[in-house]
This record gives sequence, structure tokens and C-alpha cells, in this order.
Amino acid sequence: MEKTETSINNNPGEIPMVGDHLALDLLNTEMRVGNESVDLWRSGEDVHAWLVRCGLLASASIAAAAAAAAEKQTLLRQARELRALARQLIEQWKNGQMGDVQPLNKFLDAYLSAPQVIPTDAGRLVLTRVAKADPVANLLGPVAEAVAQLLTDGELDLVKKCAHPECILWFYDRTKSHKRRWCSMASCGNRHKAAQFRKKVGTT
Repeated sequence: MEKTETSINNNPGEIPMVGDHLALDLLNTEMRVGNESVDLWRSGEDVHAWLVRCGLLASASIAAAAAAAAEKQTLLRQARELRALARQLIEQWKNGQMGDVQPLNKFLDAYLSAPQVIPTDAGRLVLTRVAKADPVANLLGPVAEAVAQLLTDGELDLVKKCAHPECILWFYDRTKSHKRRWCSMASCGNRHKAAQFRKKVGTT
């Protein structure tokens, strides 16, 4: 079996961002390296770093402040629970089944917000919504909302898993032709080409 060339260490920045949808990037915080499944969320700090990369926290400093307010182990546990739930619901959806959405609704129920009028630097007023829930619910609420949005508004045929047999990453196919096959041409696409070339050379 061909081994992946991906190297994973303790740097959460290595989490692949190839899903083109927040709900699928959530699933991609687990990946396969060789024959092993690897959880790229090892700590609450890893979850915070991922939220920053997704644009859900403005900066690493805000993430650090949120980490001080939230119980890190609680965040890690609930983030993993949300990911497992999202994976189950999305896979069932892809198989033509309707999963139990009540656990997802519990995440959504916990994400409380209220409208607020806020002045901008340009001297204007804007209407926005400010999270009012506990810190962990505030952090995971937008992710749960993205999962709900995918299940209700997403196009089923455009939710795909990488075609490489050793890859478990997902993506939303936003290409014009809707013929995207790989999580990334630079990784799995090239691995497939290399394998096909070796097979061709071996038979000539």
C-alpha cells in the first residue's frame, strides 16, 4: 500500500483547509496518515487555532482570551462531539438517509445571540448579532450553524470525499464543471498520477 507523504506534528497549522465549506473543514480535522487515523485536535488550543484559521476568531490574541474564559478540556470534548455528529449526519445524508438532528439542535439551542447596534471606525452604525451564550457555545455555535446550513441548503452531489483510496478528506465541489476529484491536486492528485505512472512503467 502506498504511504502518504503527509507529515503531521503538533502544529495545528497543518490542518488541511481544502473543504471549501466550514462543515467539511470540520470533518477534515481528522485525516489519515499511512494506515492510521490522526486526530489533529489534541487540545483546546488546537481547536482555538483552527477557529482562527476559519475566520471565526479575529486573531490569535482573541483566541487566547477566549481560551482563558472557556474550559479548554470542555471545548475539546464538545468540539469532537460536534465533529462526530456532523460526520454521521453528512454520511447519512450522502447515503439517502435522514439522521437524528436533535443532538445538532442542542448545539444550536446553546448558541444564543442578540442584535446590537455598533459604531464603525467610519462613523456609521451597523446592526450585528453578538453571542450571549457561555464561551464554549459561543465558539462552536457558528460551526454547528454551518453544519445545519450544509444539510438544509447544500447540494448533495457537490459534497464529495477525495477519490484517493487512502484519503478521508471531504470537500464541496465549487468548480465550474463539478468534476473535482481530489482534496488537493498538489497532494492526492499528484499521488494518484505518480501511482499510475509507476503502474504504467511496471507493465512496459
